[in-house]
Amino acid sequence: MIYDYLIVRFGELTLKGKNRSKFIDRLYLTVKEKLKPFKQLKLKKHFDDIEVQLNGEPMQQVTDVLTKIFGIQTIRAAIKVENNIESMKKGALDIIESYEDGIKTFKISAKRKNKRFPMGSDEINRSLGAHILTNTENIKVDVHNPDINLRVEVMEHETRIYGKDFKGAGGLPAGSSGKVLLMLSGGIDSPVAGYLMQKRGAIVEAVHFHSPPYTNERARQKVIDLTEKLSSFGSQVKLHIVPFTNIQLQIRDKMPDNYRMTMMRRMMLRIAEKLAEKRGALAIATGESLGQVASQTLESMNTINEVTNLPVLRPLLTMDKVEIIDIAQKIDTYDISIRPYEDCCTLFLPSAPKTKPNREHANKFEAEFPIDALIQEALDGVETIDIREQSDKTLMDELL
Repeated sequence: MIYDYLIVRFGELTLKGKNRSKFIDRLYLTVKEKLKPFKQLKLKKHFDDIEVQLNGEPMQQVTDVLTKIFGIQTIRAAIKVENNIESMKKGALDIIESYEDGIKTFKISAKRKNKRFPMGSDEINRSLGAHILTNTENIKVDVHNPDINLRVEVMEHETRIYGKDFKGAGGLPAGSSGKVLLMLSGGIDSPVAGYLMQKRGAIVEAVHFHSPPYTNERARQKVIDLTEKLSSFGSQVKLHIVPFTNIQLQIRDKMPDNYRMTMMRRMMLRIAEKLAEKRGALAIATGESLGQVASQTLESMNTINEVTNLPVLRPLLTMDKVEIIDIAQKIDTYDISIRPYEDCCTLFLPSAPKTKPNREHANKFEAEFPIDALIQEALDGVETIDIREQSDKTLMDELL
């Protein structure tokens, strides 16, 4: 079946009131940039949707791009036919017959926008329905729960008949919620957190703490690959790789064993805050889930959060591991995350980390610790990698 249009429908953008146009403009900009490789497409922005004229471009490939763009609720494929009932009958039957798996039930939903058309909506429904029933076998009408609802719009110069529907990614358009700095490890959780922040319209930049020679180049590449996956759901993602070896060695040698994880996380958060301020990020995001490990108890979060004034966002806070893994598999990061290359947190994990660390104790242990010098040393050694292609760099400039 060759479709003529894809109609991109918005989700919660319709609830944005006076700010609606700003959200739709951002979404339109993202759609326009992501579809640049398809040279024959034509886009039109309307109040309720974005119209994509395919002009012979492959529908499935275009749809595959659109379903990854946040802010899109549904994508409807449509054909165009002439404004007469015989053309409508043929078009409706063609769509029904194009389904390889077959259809057992259907419904016709006609809408006559062109009031000069001689037949009313109910009459169009009955005429098209009768034609399909006459020319097919083992198919019947179900107005409540049909396998397919054929929507028919009689417009001024043509009629559109909508066949296949595709579910969009939902959420908010890229850049509509500001920028966050994601603390990205090589594990399962933090890429999922980044994906969920993107879904809420945040531009994500990532920071990864790398400890050579204790962590090798394969561990580093693993994080780059995870960042590339995240970039496919939003726009360009900058990855900041922070040298962390010296800080970890200092913590190992000067801190009590059971407080090492707490101190390491506090240092990471301090560095992330400085980097976030430099990059214009308004918050730090992590992949923490309440109670999952020692550093993710409420007591640990309370003690670790003390060192930053930025909001620390934890989109996975209430999820269990099974729920997180389900999302990781859905967004295709799981297989990368389980590669057997350890990150710095795993390698320097104490034998019995403190699950209820105390702020006063942490501050006492850090009293003689060269915090400022170590932070500056780490920041001086940051390596920044731009993950996406040039078109997304242009998109990022416009979004921000």
